[in-house]
Amino acid sequence: MCRNIKTLANFAPPATTDEVRASALQFVRKLSGTSRPSRINAAAFNQAVDDVAAAAERLIGALRTVAPPRSREVEAQRARARGEQRRAGNPDQATIPTIPT
Repeated sequence: MCRNIKTLANFAPPATTDEVRASALQFVRKLSGTSRPSRINAAAFNQAVDDVAAAAERLIGALRTVAPPRSREVEAQRARARGEQRRAGNPDQATIPTIPT
């Protein structure tokens, strides 16, 4: 998965509209292969971002889980640990934080 597209479901507080739109933008950029469309393709690109954002909002709103909401701080710590693993080049040696129960 693209590292810039973040998981948005089951967080406390819930994902904002801006976060959903940012993920939709990253997804459309990945699919189209461009970060900035030409003027002739701008309307199609922007419509695709709007459509993906709307679909993502519907999906996130419809998902149900019995798991407790995740903490953004804990997930950020895990992401930093994974980044350190990648930079260190030794994925078996790094420690990934666990969620306290």
